[in-house]
Amino acid sequence: MVNLDIEILLQYRLLDATCDFVFNIHPAKTNAQCVVEESLRINDRVRSDLKTDLVAGNRWLRLRAEAGPLSVQYNGTVTIDHLMTAPEQLLQVPVNELPSDVFVYLYPSRYCQSDRLQKFALEEFAAIPAGYARVNAIAEWVRNRITFRPQTSNATTSAVDTLIERVGVCRDFTHVMIALCRALSIPARFTTGIDYGAAASLGPPDFHAYVEVFLSGRWYIVDASGLATPMGLVRMGTGRDAADVAFATIFGAVESSIPQIKISAASDPAKNILAPAHTSNILSTDF
Repeated sequence: MVNLDIEILLQYRLLDATCDFVFNIHPAKTNAQCVVEESLRINDRVRSDLKTDLVAGNRWLRLRAEAGPLSVQYNGTVTIDHLMTAPEQLLQVPVNELPSDVFVYLYPSRYCQSDRLQKFALEEFAAIPAGYARVNAIAEWVRNRITFRPQTSNATTSAVDTLIERVGVCRDFTHVMIALCRALSIPARFTTGIDYGAAASLGPPDFHAYVEVFLSGRWYIVDASGLATPMGLVRMGTGRDAADVAFATIFGAVESSIPQIKISAASDPAKNILAPAHTSNILSTDF
């Protein structure tokens, strides 16, 4: 089990008389991820509403604020109890045996045009044994062919765009891997968290996107960019691609500051609380 403390501070200046916001900054509550304690502070008398998606576990904070400054601060402590599986045990599930709620993650989506990449995916990966070996080959291909470079993509950049440009951020790495997996009939979905374990040279902690693939009846974590430590990834949002789980969706004119994020891990072996570390096993936090 890992124990993580999180602090997120979002700051805006509203230019319209009123603006509406939908935030996805609360960690999801799942069978494997427990929110031990949390608090939310908003700088003004703003009415907010927190709703939970009972299927994905995503939690959505909705609020309306008036012109001027807006500050939203979330603090929380999360424990995660990972299921660890040896890679060779993870098998691809035949399409006719997939649960009905998994099917949506086989289809093309706004940023993951898997239908346009089928020929390419078959040429590159069909010879690799199905299962985790093929998934890992896709992840390695993405990391080796695409360069991580901040501020090289925007809200319209898709998997196809990234394959052409060969640069991007974690969001783009994730979209490419999802599209290639779906092109090979491997269900894959977009998950958001914080980039625990990323190199200090990349700057302070930030929101992070990673992939979950459906193998052997469960969803397993793959960090397509290879920047974070998977054991330290806190699940916030889960969806088809970035369109489903933006950390902030804003209706109105605002000026935004860079998010300020802190994340730290506790370690207490006597209580079976471990510091996140890389492992040869593949991790699942959705079971």
